[in-house]
Amino acid sequence: MKFSISREALLRPLTLVAGVVERRQTLPVLSNVLIEVQDAQLALTGTDLEVELIGRTAPTQVDEPGSATVPARKLMDICKSLPDQSEISFALEDGRAVLRSGRSRFTLSTLPVAEFPNIEDGQGSVELSLPRGTLKHLIDATSFAMAQQDVRYYLNGMLLELRSNLVRTVATDGHRLAVCSRPADIEVEPAQKLIVPRKGVLELGRLLDDSDEPVSLTLGASHVRAHTGEFTFTSKLVDGKFPDYERVVPRGGDKVFIADRAELRQVLSRTSILSNEKYRGVRLQLEEGNLQVMANNPEQEEAEENVAIEYSGASLEIGFNVSYLIDVLSVLGEDRVQMTLADPNSSALMEEPGGGDAMYVVMPMRL
Repeated sequence: MKFSISREALLRPLTLVAGVVERRQTLPVLSNVLIEVQDAQLALTGTDLEVELIGRTAPTQVDEPGSATVPARKLMDICKSLPDQSEISFALEDGRAVLRSGRSRFTLSTLPVAEFPNIEDGQGSVELSLPRGTLKHLIDATSFAMAQQDVRYYLNGMLLELRSNLVRTVATDGHRLAVCSRPADIEVEPAQKLIVPRKGVLELGRLLDDSDEPVSLTLGASHVRAHTGEFTFTSKLVDGKFPDYERVVPRGGDKVFIADRAELRQVLSRTSILSNEKYRGVRLQLEEGNLQVMANNPEQEEAEENVAIEYSGASLEIGFNVSYLIDVLSVLGEDRVQMTLADPNSSALMEEPGGGDAMYVVMPMRL
């Protein structure tokens, strides 16, 4: 194996592929990236057995096709530290990978290509295509609400729901719920529901941009595969049943107010400084035309802010984890936010005024 490539052509796919590679691995070969070079194409593959990412790029010259696995992080760090526009030549010599660039030379260890795992190519039952911007928006609008390490393993991911003319993402950690739907020009019969694991969601989000270029999805029984231009992304699916999120959405809240999104977010951020560091609770006092936000902590420190809002109705006092409210206000796209409340023990519904394509449910806190 022997080829040369420009630093820039190698760095972008390598950075994304190396993101999939875990630092601490049970199998040594999983710390490596698989490099395969053919006549006019170089493919880089990284995997952690749950998520696999293949990035393709064009080498400047191929003298000898072949394949090798080399340590992903070290290769990436070497490429990053080389000067811009430098040319890198890559060769296998005596079972080691030798990189040369200008007056620099690096020798990296390799592991047998045969040991590199391949996520089995399950037969994809459904194939469809979406605009990249649509899928990116759905992921960005909901992924923050995924659980991190919940024993209910099916919450450590995102529900991707595909039905004819509609695509929807849902995430929840049991304390909050994010749902976003977008119309899409797809035909899916019967409707498909997949739970994509947390890491798969985050890596897929990094691959997408806001363009109308297509991303093609292949849905299998245990995998989902996405093709975007130069990248092929594969993720195992979480085997489990996602909670019935429709039942969680509060209906019939009679106290609806509208506030300036940026202002409310700043007020909550300032108030949160003096909230209890462990529970992060703030108290909202809803009155006609005004929302009072209060926080205190065990050191007897207190914060109090007032925000002008559009509201006329009965007053209400309710507590929330301030981080959950700030997270929602950070992803909403509109300048204003609408919040619907019923009583101190019922969840709040947050969305754009008059609805929109996303809605967020936050459970209250006893303070």
